[in-house]
Amino acid sequence: MGERKLFGTDGVRGIANKYPMDAPMAIKLGQALATVMRDVNGLDQIVVGKDTRLSGYVFESSLVAGICSMGMNVVLVGPLPTPGIAFIANSMRAKGGAMVSASHNPIDYNGIKFFDHDGFKLSDEKEAYMEQLIFEDKLDDLRAEPSDMGRAFRVDDAAGRYIQYLKSTFPNHLTLEGIRIVIDCANGSGYRVSPMVLRELGADVIPTCVSPNGLNINKKCGALYPERMAKIVKERKADIGIALDGDADRVILCDEKGNIVDGDAILAICATHLQKKGSLAKDTVVGTHMSNMGLELMLKERGINFLRTNVGDRYVMELMRKEGYNLGGETCGHIIFLHHTNCGDGTLAALRVLSVMCQQQKPLSQIASIFEKFPQVITNIEVSAKIPFQDIPGFSAALKDVEAKLKGRGRHLIRYSGTENIARVMLEGENQQQIQGFADELAHIIEGHMSKKKDDKQKAPRIGLDFSA
Repeated sequence: MGERKLFGTDGVRGIANKYPMDAPMAIKLGQALATVMRDVNGLDQIVVGKDTRLSGYVFESSLVAGICSMGMNVVLVGPLPTPGIAFIANSMRAKGGAMVSASHNPIDYNGIKFFDHDGFKLSDEKEAYMEQLIFEDKLDDLRAEPSDMGRAFRVDDAAGRYIQYLKSTFPNHLTLEGIRIVIDCANGSGYRVSPMVLRELGADVIPTCVSPNGLNINKKCGALYPERMAKIVKERKADIGIALDGDADRVILCDEKGNIVDGDAILAICATHLQKKGSLAKDTVVGTHMSNMGLELMLKERGINFLRTNVGDRYVMELMRKEGYNLGGETCGHIIFLHHTNCGDGTLAALRVLSVMCQQQKPLSQIASIFEKFPQVITNIEVSAKIPFQDIPGFSAALKDVEAKLKGRGRHLIRYSGTENIARVMLEGENQQQIQGFADELAHIIEGHMSKKKDDKQKAPRIGLDFSA
């Protein structure tokens, strides 16, 4: 497959009103989507939703124009979480879906995520075909005749349908009565449905960041700023905090003490619970190369396999579908319950943790204590060239020595950035001071070699980031 020009790991994304995220390209993407999905099983309609960004109006309208110009109808659902679009597209027997959102990114960005008729993200092959149609100028000849153009209509109860679906994933014999919940919706697409689900299940809900104005999505709130939620939890003496991102496909929690519970901890909680019930498919959990070593070791001690993919929920999902696993996710809070949904769903993940709390009659702090995160250090080294690490004198020997000293109770990830001239050295282990020393040693070897390549013989600057807290 050739190099992609538009699609990343999660659709098309960029700065709003600048190529490729401009109105003309959105029209072409709509045309290409309608063309690619024409022969797919389902009704001749595509579901289109959006988050709460101001630029969403432009891209929603442009997508609709493109889709309808090819003779396909559009179902408009307005602001709704990304997993809600996947659900509605599947339940309405549509040929596909499109979500206008840049997820957790700032307001300046926007993007479009695309779904197949079954609610799963589009395959690489279909995305490649869309790019081919666009860049080989094949779309103009495929447009519908005036009498065959599509129509757009709005479904007013889409949010209600999605709420009912989310509630159906919560055990029928349980309620959330007596549980106080702080939920930060990031002024994003979950601002209505997510608090409503919790209320209808009986919770005492304290919503925050539920007043989108088109410009405040993800603005120092939501899953990227969980400390805001944690502060309110402690102030209001809540039992749990829930922080969603702009399109509500990821979640970060905090316990009643304000301690952050990230995606790795959520996987630990849900994996052990499902295993006890005999419901964890093949006793396996899927994570990524950035998942904490502490999670892997904790699961291993309980007889649960842990597999890693490249970073991105797309790759987690691909492995889960291929091998028949039903639980996977990322540290950032993309959690996939394949027996319930076909993409990451922040609200659903929160409900799963709440159901564990209710069934075990324990606070989140106690449930989450089964998982102890290993300290992590990431060191960035500016480089003049991306030389294979094995070609740097002394590096392979030093790395082998580090591996021996970690004794299987830690790990490393050494790689170059895909977008910058930076080498990244990531180390995890049980001893913070030890792994910091290892990271410094490896970084020193890299920058020492790079300095010899420079005329001024100056060492490249290094920035150390400690993510152990």
